[in-house]
Order: sequence, then C-alpha cells, then structure tokens
Amino acid sequence: MEILHSKIYGEDQSGIPLLVFHGLFGMLDNWGSFGKEMGAFFPLHLIDLRNHGKSFHSSEMSHDNLADDILNYMNAHKLHKVNLLGHSLGGKAVMQFAMNYPDKLEKLIVVDISPKAYPPHHQGIIKALESVDFQNITTRQEVEEVLQQYIPEKSVIQFLAKNLYWNDDKKLSWRFNLSTLSAKYSEFVSNAIKFGVFAGKTLFVSGAKSNYILPQDEYLIKQQFPNASIVTIKNAGHWVQAENPSDFNEVVKDFLVK
Repeated sequence: MEILHSKIYGEDQSGIPLLVFHGLFGMLDNWGSFGKEMGAFFPLHLIDLRNHGKSFHSSEMSHDNLADDILNYMNAHKLHKVNLLGHSLGGKAVMQFAMNYPDKLEKLIVVDISPKAYPPHHQGIIKALESVDFQNITTRQEVEEVLQQYIPEKSVIQFLAKNLYWNDDKKLSWRFNLSTLSAKYSEFVSNAIKFGVFAGKTLFVSGAKSNYILPQDEYLIKQQFPNASIVTIKNAGHWVQAENPSDFNEVVKDFLVK
C-alpha cells in the first residue's frame, strides 16, 4: 500500500492535526505559505493527492480512491482523528472522506467546490498539456510557449509550469500523471459526491469572483452537511487562498481554533 507524500508543519504544536489537499494539477507546494502560518497554531500536513506532486501514480482516480488514500495516510502517521481542508478536487476528496469515515473527522473545510457533479471544463488545459512534446522540448520557456497557444491566462500557465521537473532521464516532465488525469477525468469531476450525511461542523469557503459554489448549491450542501456554514471571501476567485490569503487564513483559523 502506497502512502501519500506530505510536508508537515507545527509538529511541536498540540491539538487535532489539519490535513490539507490541493486541487487538480496542483501540489502541496501551492499551500506552503498557508502551512507556515497555520503551523504556529496546530499540527498541519500539506499533502499531494495521488497522481500529483511527489505522491504515487496510479491508473485509478475515483472519489473513493482519494478518500481511502486519506485513511491510509492517517493510519501510517498514527492519526486517530483529524480536521480536513480540501480545495477544488481536494475538496471532493475530503467530502467523500466525510461520507465514508465520519467518525475519523472532527471538522471539515471545503474550499470553492460543492458536492455536485460539474460539467467537464478543463478540456482546453488537458489539450494544452498533451500538446507539450518532451522529446523535443528542452526548456521551461519552450513549454510555456506551447501552453500559451491554448491558455490565455498567464497565471494558469505559471500554475501549471510549477509542475515541471527534470526526471531521471534528464528530460523535462510533468510531476502529475497526465494520462490518468485525462482518462479518468469524468470520474472525479463529472461525478457528484456519493450521498451520505456528515453531521460534524463544516465550513464551505467560496471566492466572491468564482462560480464554483452558486447560491442554489446551498440546499444540496445542507442536505449532506446539515451543520455547514458558507463564507464568501471578497476579492478572490477560485484560488481563494492565493488571491486573498489574509482573509482566507483568518476564516480558517477562526473556524478551527474557536
């Protein structure tokens, strides 16, 4: 059994650990400044999802797979009860964990995603990533030039380019497992969280400029998370923690510490 890769902050702190999961094509490094700041208050684990970052690659990629990975990680680190925070795809993972293993969870934070199924909306990014031919491309700049042909937003290109690294064959490569993420895309994006109820304290955080959590989603959220509150962070889109970190960190800290 393979265990997810992580970076741990605040190991000397007491209290219930917070496990943090990034979104699609992300990695734990995206949450580095959050980890440093919040590790002053409680133990905090930044974790790479399967097929991302330095975690293992697999041909499987369902919500249940992601939930089981969290349980395996907890067992490997001897964590009996945790708080969970997940952004986007990571939010789907922690919501499914809450359905499958509610007794292992104290508090849940879901960032800019709801339990519903989403229509496919990353096709352009996947096409861009698949267009990078690492046999003939030898610099990061060349990779970015290919991505620019498909992706207009510079911030998205920079976000994706953080996944570039030199592999053992001295060739540039993606850290994420693009073949599985492309093949299994509909399993983890276009599927809702399986129905169940998590009665514990839950916080949904949305970005004011994002359309991932809509007003009409509140009914669905309350069906599965009856003890949920929804907070909107101003001046932030989908990457809430990066676009307004001070407000985001304050909301998370209030929810976990109080």
